[in-house]
Amino acid sequence: MLCTRLTNANVVTMDPDHPVAHDVGIWQGRIVGLDEAVTSLPAREVIDLHGATVLPGFIDSHVHLAWTGLKAATPSVAGRGRIEDVLAVVEEAASRQAAPGSWVDIAGYDQRVLGRHLTAAELDRVSHGHQVFLMHDSGHACVVNSAVLDRLPAGVPHEDGFLAEGAMSAARALRPPYSQQELADAIERAARTCLAEGVTACAEAGIGGGLLGHSPVELGAYQLLRDQGRLPLRVQLMAAADTLKPVTTPPADGIPRALALGMRTGFGDDWLSLGALKVYTDGGMMARTAALTSPYEGTQHLGQLQDDPERLADTIVDGHLAGWQLAVHAIGDRAADLALDAIERAQRIRPRPGARHRVEHAGLIRPDQLPRFARLGVSAVVQPTFLYSFGDDYAAIMGAERAPWMYRGKGFLDHGITLVGSSDRPVTDGSPLRAVQFMVERASSTGRPIGPDEGITVDQALHAYTVAGAYACHWDDRAGSLTPGKRADLVVLGDDPRRVDTSRIGDIEVVATFVDGVRTREQKAP
Repeated sequence: MLCTRLTNANVVTMDPDHPVAHDVGIWQGRIVGLDEAVTSLPAREVIDLHGATVLPGFIDSHVHLAWTGLKAATPSVAGRGRIEDVLAVVEEAASRQAAPGSWVDIAGYDQRVLGRHLTAAELDRVSHGHQVFLMHDSGHACVVNSAVLDRLPAGVPHEDGFLAEGAMSAARALRPPYSQQELADAIERAARTCLAEGVTACAEAGIGGGLLGHSPVELGAYQLLRDQGRLPLRVQLMAAADTLKPVTTPPADGIPRALALGMRTGFGDDWLSLGALKVYTDGGMMARTAALTSPYEGTQHLGQLQDDPERLADTIVDGHLAGWQLAVHAIGDRAADLALDAIERAQRIRPRPGARHRVEHAGLIRPDQLPRFARLGVSAVVQPTFLYSFGDDYAAIMGAERAPWMYRGKGFLDHGITLVGSSDRPVTDGSPLRAVQFMVERASSTGRPIGPDEGITVDQALHAYTVAGAYACHWDDRAGSLTPGKRADLVVLGDDPRRVDTSRIGDIEVVATFVDGVRTREQKAP
């Protein structure tokens, strides 16, 4: 007997062998058949979807759950366009702190809205003796007051309280770590938002260290959530590269650095597992720290790498030698050159054709770099909604020649490169449907075309959030399509993204989300 049968549905399976269906049979969390193979079988529950569209659950291959959940509960200056309004929010948050010298977190900071960065002196006037930390929305910079600056190690660079990349990490290291329960609560909050948008699985892009780690024992927060029965979707965890430590192993193993106990990509189960090793090579366009080969438009500024190029390359190679899949953060084209060079070097030393290494963001990729992606078998994990939200600004700082190279779509596909969709939530909107719409339209929020020749079809965009997402996470044998034997992870939509006007895709209702065959949201009438 089936556990559940979905019937009277428009099922878009993303499986070329059986592309559409009307019935789906589910047993013990797996899809066991489609259409006539299951229509006559008894089921404990039969759900008539009245023609609603069913797709594989969306996979967000690059997300920050803990940061998303914490940000949602943090005082924010988002949308404040005047210095005095931002300082008022900071002062109110500081005044609520009872213990002298407490740490005050503020979210939503973006200097572009204000026209300049805040200064430590300005924050000092409203901090009431507390330590104030304003997190830049990019996750690559911050502004702090003098109480924080005074505690930084000697030599950490800053500009009147503004710290970027490694300097920001030095400031974050001064903050007491979040408890595992605090992190678990934040992760659950974010995960439930993902579910509401049809996401059934995601890859957490860097825990335990790096720019955005929240605790040296961060993985334990996910395990705690799982133990408490509160992990509502499947999560693959990327370990930050600085969590690897030098090890002494037999020469035949060839492992110079490793995570404790030798754990690597693939450890875990269907709900919680270790994914790729996250290696940061540069910053971001929003903070003007993405590493470019030619300066930002109208400046002599080339952005910055996170470390000495050779040390970064060695980290990438060591991760490959230790058996990890690599997820190399590279937004600028100079950072992409470094990533591709290091991956090529690693594959020469120890060929691993099935590694499925990834470049995270691939924000500015020159035409000559596309064949190298293809030859090395590297996936491009992009965030389409960046250009919807920030496209006008990014196009301005890249200039007319380079703007079409940003967060490419068609260019990757034309070269046979796996194009993977993701959000980088909470940097911007996390809805896969709105991202799909942008991938087709290639227009910013103001309607400005951003590399329109990079637009792809709706089917290709859906593929990026289902089949390609599963491939990038080594889940393609169990997820990404509604194929018998795979997980019963699916999303029910109020309309078919392939059949509505493109401008309506982002507004399609997510009626229900199923994980492991269980409906996780209350279903409304389609």
